Amino acid sequence: MGLSCRSAWVTLAAGEFDRAIEFYSHLFDQPTSLIPNVYAEFQLPGLRLGIYKPKPNEPILSIAFPAISLCLEVKDLEAAIEHLTQLGYPPPGEILISSHGREIYAYDPDGNRLILYQRS
Repeated sequence: MGLSCRSAWVTLAAGEFDRAIEFYSHLFDQPTSLIPNVYAEFQLPGLRLGIYKPKPNEPILSIAFPAISLCLEVKDLEAAIEHLTQLGYPPPGEILISSHGREIYAYDPDGNRLILYQRS
């Protein structure tokens, strides 16, 4: 018998909490809940995304490749690219073609990878 869960969500550690909250607020709109300098939560279709400030004794792993990718299906990839560009975070490289559609990679201020894709 598997684990019986009531809900699940993803949380990301933010070394620079205020900068991360500003980024995600511009990307998605304001958080649905916010405890200043501690935790913020964004409600997206099908996902709760939490951003937290690590405690002083909690290590933040430093790795060359992101440990997590936040995959976001968008209606219009070009509009999403423009939105990121207006925020000052232009996605690197060109639009890639994958099995599920067209996609780009971008990164939040802490280096977490965002994969924005549009179904084909």
